[in-house]
Amino acid sequence: MNVYQFYDNGLAHASYAILSEGQIALIDPARDPQPYLDYAKHHGAKISLVIETHPHADFVSSHLELHKLTGANLYTSRLVAAEYPHIPFDDGDQILLGNASLKAINTPGHSPDSICILLSDESNLPYAVFTGDTLFVGDVGRPDLRENVGNITEKAVALAQQLYASTREKLMTLPADVIVYPAHGPGSLCGKNMSDDLQSTIGREISDNYALQPMSEEAFVALIMDQQPFVPKYFAYDVMLNKKGAPPYSVAIAAIPTLNSLEERTMDTLIVDARPAAQFKAGHLPGAINIPDGLRFETWLGSIVNPGEVYYLLAEDTEQLQLLTAKAAKIGYEQQVAGLAVITKGPLLSAPLDLANFTNNQQDYTIVDIRNRQEVDANPIFNGSINIPLPDLREHLHLLPGKKPIVVHCAGGYRSAIGSSIITAALPDAVVFDLGSHIAEFTAVS
Repeated sequence: MNVYQFYDNGLAHASYAILSEGQIALIDPARDPQPYLDYAKHHGAKISLVIETHPHADFVSSHLELHKLTGANLYTSRLVAAEYPHIPFDDGDQILLGNASLKAINTPGHSPDSICILLSDESNLPYAVFTGDTLFVGDVGRPDLRENVGNITEKAVALAQQLYASTREKLMTLPADVIVYPAHGPGSLCGKNMSDDLQSTIGREISDNYALQPMSEEAFVALIMDQQPFVPKYFAYDVMLNKKGAPPYSVAIAAIPTLNSLEERTMDTLIVDARPAAQFKAGHLPGAINIPDGLRFETWLGSIVNPGEVYYLLAEDTEQLQLLTAKAAKIGYEQQVAGLAVITKGPLLSAPLDLANFTNNQQDYTIVDIRNRQEVDANPIFNGSINIPLPDLREHLHLLPGKKPIVVHCAGGYRSAIGSSIITAALPDAVVFDLGSHIAEFTAVS
């Protein structure tokens, strides 16, 4: 028996292959099925089954496509009411895989339909538990994502109460040496305090995980509900897409048209320009939003562009376009791309900020702080600034006064490049500056 972890740094997503006696079980696979097919081919093994721990909010799974490609049976909780062909997998249900076995444990809390999967070895001894988004290394899943989406909806407080019971009554009763394999690592928005480690043990989590320490249910709920990160716009969309099953990965990507010229675009369609901020500022198209490619490109794409909103995707070369399309597909946003195009320059230049003038005359500018509210509360920087978190910016531009030049800042410069482009695109008559990495000169003395 062997367990292999696939890890996607961009979405901090972990999926798993369990190999036993030539049979493979996959747990929570990512959108692109190819790595799993390659793994099976390398080992001369058959993908026999795929298990979804819950309908994921932060990425699109390839479970349905893998079923069609390999004939693998799909398993998930009956509570999901999945629209794809599946076998219900709930408390006490067991699947044999070679000389190993997989047992379902219903663990509501992150979502009402979450399950964990207990893997036992050839001696029928518990070996590992795949915890989905219920238990992470150093954290537990957030309970506030299923209030308005999915087959079963629950208020966040009720889910937090269920999570208290699931961790105490189900997971913490497992043997201390059972390995914990979660669906996410640090950087995921499905939790708030994850360790850098990508696996743990039940004993270590009972000892070290802040959420598993002795406390009342009331204290647990208050602790878990406090300071959760923002919810990207695409999360609810992905829950429903995973409940249904996504279209084939390569077919969906191949359906995206490539523009021979930028003149072919529809003028009133959103443009996402993913070039580095410096290139964008040196020349871009009117109305374009700059989301520079980076480690979290897909998260910011799905936090700024609405589900169903059509957009053009631009990059500096065709190779970069291919990478960006793959990232968009990870959250199901390839279906919204109206066309792909290479861009090397554009007619609009972004004016550079006169840093000395801004430093000495801050009262002459409207300063927009697009950090999250928790960041602002913990470290306010400019007196009188307007705080509009980046994920909310497009919907709250009416809050910006129109007379003064606008200076946008975040904590390091990446988000402010996005935010300043959003304001410029929506308010073409405004004078907008990106403070960028110069924010470090103000935080050093704030």
